[in-house]
Amino acid sequence: MVVHSASERVLAGLDPEQRSAVTAPAGPVCVLAGAGTGKTRAITSRIAHRVLGGEVSARHVLAVTFTARAAAEMRSRLTVLGVPGVQARTFHAAALRQVRYFAPRLLDGRAMPELLDSKVRLVTLAAARVGLRTDRAAARDLAGEIEWAKSSLVEPGEYVVAAAKALRDTPHEPAKVAEVFAAYEKIKRGNGVIDFEDMLRAAVWGIEEHADVAEQVRAQYRHFVVDEYQDVNPLQQRLLEAWLGGRDDLTVVGDASQTIYSFTGATSSYLVDFPRRHRDAVVVRLVRDYRSTPQVVGLANSVISRARGTEARLRLELRGQRPPGPEPELRIFTDEPAEANAVAARARALVDAGTPAREIAVLFRTNAQSEAYEKALTEAEVPYVVQGAERFFERAEVRQAMVALRAATRSIPGETPLPAAVVEALAAVGWAPDAPPAGGAARERWEALAALVQLAEEYAATPEVLPIGAAASVERPVTLAGFTDELHRRAAQQHVPTVEGVTLASLHSAKGLEWDAVFLVGLSEGTLPTTYAKTVEQVEEERRLLYVGVTRAREWLWLSYAAARSPGGRARRPSRFLPQLDRSGGAERARGTGSAARPERRRTQIVSCRICGATLLAGPDRKLGRCATCPSDIDEELHERLRDWRQRVAGAQKVPAYVVFTDATLTALAERRPGRAEELIAIAGIGPRKLGLYGESVLALVAGATVDDACPEKTFEISS
Repeated sequence: MVVHSASERVLAGLDPEQRSAVTAPAGPVCVLAGAGTGKTRAITSRIAHRVLGGEVSARHVLAVTFTARAAAEMRSRLTVLGVPGVQARTFHAAALRQVRYFAPRLLDGRAMPELLDSKVRLVTLAAARVGLRTDRAAARDLAGEIEWAKSSLVEPGEYVVAAAKALRDTPHEPAKVAEVFAAYEKIKRGNGVIDFEDMLRAAVWGIEEHADVAEQVRAQYRHFVVDEYQDVNPLQQRLLEAWLGGRDDLTVVGDASQTIYSFTGATSSYLVDFPRRHRDAVVVRLVRDYRSTPQVVGLANSVISRARGTEARLRLELRGQRPPGPEPELRIFTDEPAEANAVAARARALVDAGTPAREIAVLFRTNAQSEAYEKALTEAEVPYVVQGAERFFERAEVRQAMVALRAATRSIPGETPLPAAVVEALAAVGWAPDAPPAGGAARERWEALAALVQLAEEYAATPEVLPIGAAASVERPVTLAGFTDELHRRAAQQHVPTVEGVTLASLHSAKGLEWDAVFLVGLSEGTLPTTYAKTVEQVEEERRLLYVGVTRAREWLWLSYAAARSPGGRARRPSRFLPQLDRSGGAERARGTGSAARPERRRTQIVSCRICGATLLAGPDRKLGRCATCPSDIDEELHERLRDWRQRVAGAQKVPAYVVFTDATLTALAERRPGRAEELIAIAGIGPRKLGLYGESVLALVAGATVDDACPEKTFEISS
């Protein structure tokens, strides 16, 4: 009876869908869990409910996920729920534990071979053996290609065909990559070491080829839970099937709309096909979003609603559960420096208003974009940390480039235009301004050095005056030496260590994290989607990256792009993934005088339905603040008083009633019932002029005043 009450307590506070996932019978269960829907709570509660109810033993449960942080969180929650004996590990940690335990039996008494921390050194040796010279970035890309092949169960002799079939953007000719792959395997065996994929394969081999090992493993683990199932690769799926051994007590949890790691071999096909492979599977959809405001949820739904392809078959439409918050903002800037400076200024304002810096994030498509934001935040005195990457000036290729630039000041003629001088200097470190190389690491290195060329173009275009004394100033020298000094000054500023600050992160490294305020920046064609996304599948993965970025925000969301990369540069288009918003409001003008004033940015507010959270595109819907199909919550009595008041004002001014307010505006007022001038002017159709003319009367009517009380003489006058 005590056990039963403990298992029932686990169900307390769960929503109906979470409860369905927790109480589903033993057997195959597929939980499709949208961002912020409480999937970790659901799966840990399912485990605890089964253990505390006496259905399973904690020591017979194995829960696997993809990061040590996620595994630690699962263990912590299970301990709080009263079931501390469950094994929650990453695939690699679980496999390593088993291979180490069974190694003496599988290897004739020998211990498990040493595990490589990194493939790069051996890959460099393998490349040299087949006549290929590589730097560290190229070796990292070759190592990544080998990891993809091994995770996809592709052998060296099969690589060329498999890479062509998968449309891989290979760092070298596929045949050459295959040679490096084969040489790497040979060198690895000769050194008596294994890599992480070998470890997973060894775990599979131990179970599939040794009946006694299979029997012991399957006796230990009888009930399985797999988190982030959309990120499983073929090798991990093979290991999971070996663990199961034909049994079906398996719960998988995932979201196809967050599939963003296909370049590593991850595939959502196992999640998509789960009901087909398990005909009696229970499928539960978690769609109540507890992380984000309805406004953020509405934008996320709008972004992913246009998705196509296999993953879109499992698309979830989230429903926000939090109180309403501020509308997401879309900002358009003239160039990237202006965008970065505006982000830094808003981050400064958020921190000053009480938002902890650690609860703010700036997210971008590639790490090479971080430099502008590092600089802007530094100048705004906002502390920051770079997630999953080094700071821009700490990267090895940037440090090498700065040495080359300093050396070039002695050899390149002083009259050489600065951008051309920088390009010439960077040739010493192997950079050329033509098409970037294939491969992630080599391409990122190229883009980081390309960012230095962009900085040179900006530096040459804006020779700002620097103060040198109380009464004198000098124009900044537009020379290679002056530019090099500027880079060292920036590096010195940005090398100040920070313990806590605004997070700068790529969209990939932001997966699984969340913040109160999120800036999504650089949302232009060519960046998101990247120009390297050539197939439909690759473009759709770029769309899912934006979706992941949007769903990181709890309350406050900013989306922005720059019309040009640098001042006066070539115009760019906004990302095709952004909602088609009404931009009729025109451009805000820079605050300034004389010729210095110029168009600086346009601000477009994204309006979401206050009922369901969907992004509103139609004018009448935006005015009402809800979808035409969502139920109205109109105050009929207030609506009638507003109509009477409008009729009286229109008659006194001798104008048609709609000139005062349209019917749609009256309906919006009676539904939204604004209590302050800021809420009143937020309703489409009420600008500063009408706020001045009618605001006081309308607010009085909303507060309960009669039409007589709300009609002072000034409402009958037409302002000139």
